[in-house]
Amino acid sequence: MSDIPGFIQHAKTRPEKSAAFEALFSAYVQASRAEPGCIEYHMLRDKQDPTLFIFFEIWQSQAHLDVHSNLPHMQQFREARMEYLERDFEIRAIEILSPSSPSR
Repeated sequence: MSDIPGFIQHAKTRPEKSAAFEALFSAYVQASRAEPGCIEYHMLRDKQDPTLFIFFEIWQSQAHLDVHSNLPHMQQFREARMEYLERDFEIRAIEILSPSSPSR
């Protein structure tokens, strides 16, 4: 089992808040990718359900993920998340079975 923390997170937004959620998190993608320890960070949208956003993240260590999760903007969002979400995040921890892309 890999010690590298990775997860897939589903965010089911309120229909009237989907555009605001997308704009907010689109701004976070590049900043998150630039953080120390970020191996992969992707924001995706389900083609059949445009209110469903999917995040795919891999971090070098739990310590790096903890720093990311505790940044002020992430804490602020965590406190206000239900204004955007229809239901709370569904988070699935994943085991990394293959190496990251050669460009990483």
